[in-house]
Amino acid sequence: MSNRIPESELIINPDGSIYHLNLKPEHLASTIITVGDPDRVGKVSQYFDEIEYTMSKREFVTHTGRFQGKRMTVMSTGMGTDNIEIFMTELDALVNVDFETRFPKTKHTALNIIRVGTSGSMRREIPTGSLLASAYGIGLDTLMTFYQTTYSQSEINLGEAIQKLLGLPFRPYCVQGSQKLLKVLGEGLLIGNTVTCPGFFGPQGREVRAKPAIPDIIEKLGSLDVEGFKLTNFEMETAGYYAMGRLLGHEVLSLNAIVANRITHEFAKDADDIVEHLIQQTIKKMADY
Repeated sequence: MSNRIPESELIINPDGSIYHLNLKPEHLASTIITVGDPDRVGKVSQYFDEIEYTMSKREFVTHTGRFQGKRMTVMSTGMGTDNIEIFMTELDALVNVDFETRFPKTKHTALNIIRVGTSGSMRREIPTGSLLASAYGIGLDTLMTFYQTTYSQSEINLGEAIQKLLGLPFRPYCVQGSQKLLKVLGEGLLIGNTVTCPGFFGPQGREVRAKPAIPDIIEKLGSLDVEGFKLTNFEMETAGYYAMGRLLGHEVLSLNAIVANRITHEFAKDADDIVEHLIQQTIKKMADY
């Protein structure tokens, strides 16, 4: 049997809720739609037929309800893979740790977790307004340096190719998303490979007052071709989701509303409408899943 998890390692609030998310196990559905912006939670839950529970703690806003008879939870995470590490770990604990005994449960529960977020294109042929499902996430952050993670040889090769391309002192991590969810949610969408950047400005080659070390990073990443594997878009969470999902045994997929194209220097004037369209498609498909 696994060891008991000490109070210092998994913090449970006095009311029995988990520390950061402020949720109890019964507040969580097995289908979870995630968004970065707390204000976007209501833009998903407005389609629910009923909302049974709401919670707001830090950047983590939660609405749980039903859509066409399917129980769903929508939650905000804030930005960056550091937030995703907290989010995924506490979500997993809610369903796979007994809060009374502090022992992991003998029966594992796998959640369906779908990120619905905005993203930028690094390819001329993927214009603003596109909807894209991420087959792979590639992390330019160092989160997975702190976990024992297993990768396929092709994932290792891709990480090494990107490390060489950008001259990085560490190997980026590459992780495949849920193939089960991709079959359900990827229909009618572009399928791509998403780069997760550890920031919005310098790590994405933007210069305001501080000069980025790799100003042409998006162009360089867009030029990568490893036996037909190409990178399509970039954002700030997908790889963290995929890596933590693999470690913890959950089905995770990232869906992207392309609101900018860094090659053509366009930004969508109707960005909110593009996200809204993606939200509607996603909840309808998951209601039938």
